[in-house]
Amino acid sequence: MRQNGGLGVGRGVWTGLATTLSPATRSIVKGIYGLDRCAAQGLKIMVRAYLQGQDSMNIRTKLAAAVVVGLATAGAFVALDAGAQPKGKPEIGAWGFDLGAMDKSVKPGDDFFRYAGGTWMKNTKIPADRTRWGSFNILAAKSEEDVKNLVTEVAGKRNAPGSVEQKVADFYNSYLDTKTIDALGLKPFQADLDRIAALKTHEETGRLIGDPGMAANSPIAVGFFYGLDDKNPDRYAVDILQAGLGLPDRDYYLKSDAKFAETRTAYRAYIQKMLELAKYPNAAASADAIMALEMKIAEKQWPIEKQRDRDISFAPKSPAELKAFAPQFPWDDVFQAGGLQKQDRFIVRTSEPVQLLAKLFRDTPVETWRAYLTFHYLNGQADVLPTAFDEAAFAFNGKVLTGQQEQKDRWKRAVLALGGQYGGAPMAEAVGMIYVKKHFTPQAKAQVKELVDNLLLAYRSRIEKLEWMSPETRKIAMRKAQTVRVKIGYPDRWRDYSKLEIKAGDAYGNRKRAAMWDWTRQASRLAQKTDKSEWGMAPQTVNAYYNPTWNEIVFPAAILQPPFFDPNADAAVNYGAIGGVIGHEMGHGYDDQGAKSDENGILRTWWKKEDEDRFKVKTAALAKQYSSYEPLPGLKVNGDFTSGENIGDLGGVAVSYEAYLLSQKGKEAPVLDGFTGKQRYFLGWCQVWRSIIRDEALRVIVTSDVHSPAEYRCNGSVRNVDAWYDAFDVKPGDKLYLKPEDRVHIW
Repeated sequence: MRQNGGLGVGRGVWTGLATTLSPATRSIVKGIYGLDRCAAQGLKIMVRAYLQGQDSMNIRTKLAAAVVVGLATAGAFVALDAGAQPKGKPEIGAWGFDLGAMDKSVKPGDDFFRYAGGTWMKNTKIPADRTRWGSFNILAAKSEEDVKNLVTEVAGKRNAPGSVEQKVADFYNSYLDTKTIDALGLKPFQADLDRIAALKTHEETGRLIGDPGMAANSPIAVGFFYGLDDKNPDRYAVDILQAGLGLPDRDYYLKSDAKFAETRTAYRAYIQKMLELAKYPNAAASADAIMALEMKIAEKQWPIEKQRDRDISFAPKSPAELKAFAPQFPWDDVFQAGGLQKQDRFIVRTSEPVQLLAKLFRDTPVETWRAYLTFHYLNGQADVLPTAFDEAAFAFNGKVLTGQQEQKDRWKRAVLALGGQYGGAPMAEAVGMIYVKKHFTPQAKAQVKELVDNLLLAYRSRIEKLEWMSPETRKIAMRKAQTVRVKIGYPDRWRDYSKLEIKAGDAYGNRKRAAMWDWTRQASRLAQKTDKSEWGMAPQTVNAYYNPTWNEIVFPAAILQPPFFDPNADAAVNYGAIGGVIGHEMGHGYDDQGAKSDENGILRTWWKKEDEDRFKVKTAALAKQYSSYEPLPGLKVNGDFTSGENIGDLGGVAVSYEAYLLSQKGKEAPVLDGFTGKQRYFLGWCQVWRSIIRDEALRVIVTSDVHSPAEYRCNGSVRNVDAWYDAFDVKPGDKLYLKPEDRVHIW
């Protein structure tokens, strides 16, 4: 399932036949108060019924805006009601914000990021086994601990054979058992390695990369994914796109600066090291050939900013059209091996690169592909290979590529292998079933749903008031806001793991069977109507996302805790934190790519031309701002590539601020520790992004991540919000100051 707009530290999660993300990237990237709930729900139902009965969009939107104020007055903004008294003490500080983290020697208008958290940044060290440390990472570490404790508890019990608990425990314990892994050596992997070594033709190579038992280990040059049909949200699809690099992005191969050159040299040495450990013949020459091949692959790939353009990344083709489009690639062999021979429609996501890479596939000798596939197999499975492989992989993927000083404890890696922070791991939802029993309640789910409803009403109110959008376009924009699907905490229906076999003491076998089980699960439903109840992230994930094809926003349980959400914290802080996050995800429905889908999730042109032109001017201005930011000497943010996330941040902080004002019911919030409610709102937003990061990891993010570095997610958004200037008396001459006419206001 394809999803856009994940909030946190990595690309959206795609599960499927293969992966274009390198193992390195995957490792980085791996009673409320007041109104009676029944009364509130009844009021919502009546309002919804009334709105559905009106023909006039003007009446509808005016009523929606009035309902925002009316519900606030009645107490329906109860989840974060500014006038409500918290029942207990916040987990952070006296009112939900860490005052000791601030650096008040910094002017807010010069660097709000460091004003809000500079002392914490100066005094905090990144743990040796991490590449960055901040609100997301601290919560992720907590989630790892929570999962570890749950799994350990489960593993200590006698679980029913075949139960989810038994499978989770055996998977976890087998991964921890490095003694057995070392004793077995390459024996569990030998059949796969022998199969690669036996390849003689390009057709045989195609059958290998199409095999679901080998696909995850075989990135090759063309990748295959299960996804969604952008033109038909009720249909699953098989996506085809560029793939095949071991480094995070093509820039690592093509840019000439010293740091990238050093990384390439270290990567070439790492390739040789892994081949030597496996006693691969002519390891040095093979490493040279692999490096040369990946350089050619990089030259033919689209840059990251071009890949995210949904207008050019949707090219549906029948099998016959695909063969005519790129005849050099062994499509029949790949599809036959993968059971896709009956699939009548494929979606090519990177058209020109797929054509060029198909030709490169045929022009490259099979001998080179054998070496390439062997290395990537070893690299992808290093954590369940004998210790020497694991240590070599960390020395490059960890130390060199991201600056990580120490390998994570084995139990932390076992949690990640289970799917502790990423929704793509096949076992992630199995862990989630256990996690939510202890760490998330139906009451918490209902509380956050109230807040989401408040933000949606605020979004609708703002859309109604947009001066730059025509009534015709606004009508569909309003329908999109009214029909957005909201998922909170955990799925209503869990995946069925009954056919997944997990064996004690078989770390690699468990991984391979889990991957094949997930492939079979997705392949079996290609001809079925999409299941819109499914999730693309696990409940234990500290993140959130927007899926444009289903017009849905999703908030896993693990993100719904301090500093993002604390029912005992000041309302302003909560609106700035989780409110901004919710607004961010809603904003993806209207960013430069999400806005290309209508209220039904269908990719189509629904904007009037003049509206689209005005929108592009605004988004281009924002992209220009972000492209001027230089987190490392000579390395600037790619404002075009990060545009969607930057638009999401700006929309989130602006819309949630309006929702916060509405929640005050016309009253001024009390001053707490010298800070007004409006100031506390923006402090809450930037507390979420407080973080420190190693230079190597920062380089990976700037080069390959759709999210801007944390500093700019704080500073880059607030400097475009007029209310921030008023709240902190930001004046001309301050470093973040923008003239009113230069501030970007979109939603």
